[in-house]
Amino acid sequence: MRTVTAGTVGKALVALVLGVAVGTAGTLMHRSVQPWGVAVCLTLVAAAGLVTRAWDGWPTFGAYGVGVLGSTQILAREGPGGDVLMPADQAIGWVWILGAVAVLLVVAGLPRRLFLDVPVDRPAVTSTVPAPTSASAPQDASAGAPTEPARALEPTDDPAP
Repeated sequence: MRTVTAGTVGKALVALVLGVAVGTAGTLMHRSVQPWGVAVCLTLVAAAGLVTRAWDGWPTFGAYGVGVLGSTQILAREGPGGDVLMPADQAIGWVWILGAVAVLLVVAGLPRRLFLDVPVDRPAVTSTVPAPTSASAPQDASAGAPTEPARALEPTDDPAP
């Protein structure tokens, strides 16, 4: 089990705020240009969900999901003046609410190996540049002088030109 650190709690709080922002923006914009508004909002939910899960795993993704679903459900209620952001008789509101849940479940169901940061082993690179020769004995390359074999690059060598 993972130990809870201040960094993990801080990242979870940032993910919660991100989830509230995404859920609020989606609730306000899902009916803007039908059906593309809800498609863009669901894509935003998926993209931010992938980022939070890759950032620090389940704690941040869970906080993000709570933020999205919590803000969506709070804003789905009737306001104090009787105004409604998601009328119950419009299917697009149900697409937004259930679509956000479905997208979060899909992101949660992705394999963990997609989010692991595993270093890749690089194959040994050999240099074709001969080692420098001494300045006291210049050699003519056209005279058929033997050249030194190429040496393998060390891990501290910079292979970039």
